[in-house]
Amino acid sequence: MPASGTTALLLRRTATAVATSALLLGTAAAVPAQAAKPTPAFHPELDYAGSTVTAHEGRGAGAPIAALAATQTPGMDVSGWQGNVAWSTARANGARFAYVKATEGTGYTNPYFAQQYNGSYNAGMIRGAYHFALPDRSSGATQANYFVDHGGGWSKDGKTLPPALDIEYNPYGATCYGLSQSSMVSWIRSFSNTVHTRTGRYPVIYTTTNWWQTCTGNNSSFGTTNPLWVARYASTVGTLPAGWSYQTIWQYADSGVFPGDQNYFNGAFDRVQALANG
Repeated sequence: MPASGTTALLLRRTATAVATSALLLGTAAAVPAQAAKPTPAFHPELDYAGSTVTAHEGRGAGAPIAALAATQTPGMDVSGWQGNVAWSTARANGARFAYVKATEGTGYTNPYFAQQYNGSYNAGMIRGAYHFALPDRSSGATQANYFVDHGGGWSKDGKTLPPALDIEYNPYGATCYGLSQSSMVSWIRSFSNTVHTRTGRYPVIYTTTNWWQTCTGNNSSFGTTNPLWVARYASTVGTLPAGWSYQTIWQYADSGVFPGDQNYFNGAFDRVQALANG
């Protein structure tokens, strides 16, 4: 092949290579990089005792509450979601006790806590405070101290229930917050022991049987120290988590005659007073 022909061929091959490279670069640029999975926005104002339950367990068809062996005392629980509560009306409608959300994790306090916690007390109800747990954010002891420091205390005044731990489905991701069953048990025990050290009372544990079975392996070691507050939106309380032979409180519905969630204390009013007095 003459030199001039060789040069022309080389020029054509070079042009083809350049065009191919440009095409490949253009194609690569046109395909967006894989987007990182977004982290759910922190929404503590939407988190409350039972806020995750219906999505995972549903609710009953509204059948009448089955007769229970003991007299039941009606009560309620509220959070910032309810805002200012008309406590005198709630009491007139039959509520005799109330749990109020105080904190979540280590960065949120209920802005309506004072109105709800003091308002229920002033209306003649026995009240208590609860903490919405985020076990993947910090240790049980750290969250317990934050809780006690921001309203989660207890005093033997006959009108204050023990502090309560709300441990339920993760509203921000993996059901068990990425913890193993043994790690979850250790987290709950750390929270419980710290509250006991700070207040003299072991906290009430709010949970569902299904979550407890899934995330603690149905651990049975808390039943002798921590009263059970179980959530089940049905006509019967159903099977309880291991270690508890009865529930102290049953959250049986997420709406009803009282603001917030509807609860029964498993006993007459004097039993509510006895729990308040320790």
